[in-house]
Amino acid sequence: MKKQSKVTVIGAGNVGGTTAQKIIEKNLANVVLVDIAEGLAKGKALDLSQAASVEGHSREIIGTADYQLTKDSEVVVITAGVARKPGMSRDDLLRTNAQIVSSVAQSAAKYSPEAIFIVVSNPLDVMTYLTQKVTGLPKERVIGMAGVLDSARMSFFIAEALELSSSDVVAFVLGGHGDSMVPLAHYSSVSGVPLRQLLSPEKIEEINLRTKNGGAEIVKMLKTGSAFYAPASSVFEMVSAVLTDANKILPACAQIEAGQFGIDESLYLGVPIVLNQDGVKKIIEVELSELEKRAFYESASDVKKNIEALKNLAVVRS
Repeated sequence: MKKQSKVTVIGAGNVGGTTAQKIIEKNLANVVLVDIAEGLAKGKALDLSQAASVEGHSREIIGTADYQLTKDSEVVVITAGVARKPGMSRDDLLRTNAQIVSSVAQSAAKYSPEAIFIVVSNPLDVMTYLTQKVTGLPKERVIGMAGVLDSARMSFFIAEALELSSSDVVAFVLGGHGDSMVPLAHYSSVSGVPLRQLLSPEKIEEINLRTKNGGAEIVKMLKTGSAFYAPASSVFEMVSAVLTDANKILPACAQIEAGQFGIDESLYLGVPIVLNQDGVKKIIEVELSELEKRAFYESASDVKKNIEALKNLAVVRS
């Protein structure tokens, strides 16, 4: 009998819990849901287990605070961390999440040293860099989830503007996961028709801006939380690409080497990758316009500054 795939999801909050739900209900893998609040993980796992007969799957989900139960996972998804709260500085957020991510990443890597790690915690690019540093895993096996989400948001805004189906839209967003992300209009299309033939430059720029503020727009509406459905769907797409050995091209946070994309040093940044069971099979260097290059370099600069801030907090050393 073929061994069933096993995925560990660290963090049983909205993103982690919904990611676990998608993985088992789409019959992709068994899940170990881990949270320091053991009752939260166990409660959500039990609730999801009781839905199995209705959903028509026989996948197993376990809730725990014990990393031994995560042993030999093929994929580890890190969603643990806190959102910025009133009175917290960005340094406070960086320090808090760096300590959390550093701890959980090392604990998971101890029991699943061959796993592919997908990081969702913010600030995304820095936390992905941190995960690779503290685990010592090959760069190909530590990836950040942001580009899939940002591109999905852009796809919806394009479909909304054109009153068409989102499933017909292909959009691409690169760079850091933040205000300086880089939506690429000339790599975006609808059923093969270039976006620039369908929308005015002014409307495209409006969509670009809304994409950059996609997460903040939802936070403003919810008031007490942040997005989790679209992030969980985006994580699922990456996990699926790994477990099915899909060789799928996706925008994701991966480590580029000095010289790639014109960046003068190794850096974790959102770029197009080919994703399969080994992690990042290949990074695809797309051609950028001069305007896009400047925006991409600005985004890279912002990520570098955040990494330097992380180093100054003495959580990780270069």
